[in-house]
Amino acid sequence: MRRRMRNRLLAMAMAVGVASCTLAATAQEPGEQAGGRAQFAGMERVAGIVVSVAGDAVTVKAQDGTVYTVTTTPNTRLMKGQTPLKVADLKAGDGAMALGNMDAPNKTLHAALVRVTDADTLKKVRENLGKTYISGKVTAIDLDNLKMTVMRPDGVSQTIGFDESTSFKRGGRMGRGGFAAGGAGAAAMAPAEGGESITLADIKVGDNVAATGSLKGGVFVPAQLNVAEPRAGRGRSGARLGGTVQHPTTPQP
Repeated sequence: MRRRMRNRLLAMAMAVGVASCTLAATAQEPGEQAGGRAQFAGMERVAGIVVSVAGDAVTVKAQDGTVYTVTTTPNTRLMKGQTPLKVADLKAGDGAMALGNMDAPNKTLHAALVRVTDADTLKKVRENLGKTYISGKVTAIDLDNLKMTVMRPDGVSQTIGFDESTSFKRGGRMGRGGFAAGGAGAAAMAPAEGGESITLADIKVGDNVAATGSLKGGVFVPAQLNVAEPRAGRGRSGARLGGTVQHPTTPQP
């Protein structure tokens, strides 16, 4: 149970979000496997906060302030966790991550999949960022003092610490969610299982990290820091977690 909860929290931390890691929905849940992950390969992505809903269209505001229209059809899959939704179920303040085909000039995404996280859940995620979990891009490493500075998805630079209980892993099998690095728009996969055991000295500025942990003496200390290098060829993307528009080549989950 504890491991399942840890993976769930990591999925929340790593998934796309806006304004303070606002989107906790995962892009790949067990109930989605029937359609196959390849079903959404090559699609573009928009993530943000729902501004309004009108008919079959959802207006979404990304973290960078860009407003997109996400259009749906009867064939669009709308999900909250593993529960199917209707467009009318969405409301302002919810988080939404949509995969589909982008009409860039009109800032319109024709969605094949929309994943939704309710506003209350997003609030809890924001409140716990930097306290029980962290994700973002490494901007500085202090090996002598066992510290690291991370640019979080909400644009806050936070220094975290490590102790003898912290482990480090790079790569591994994809878990239930992915994350986009805060601060630079680089994307990475978040390992839930497996991966290569590394040390703090193996981590580089620019790497993407995510972890659950706790505050010790006012400093966040990860239990296990999951690391992924920035990956090239992912197309243009927003500057922070959640202000993301993925153009084809390699989509985020």
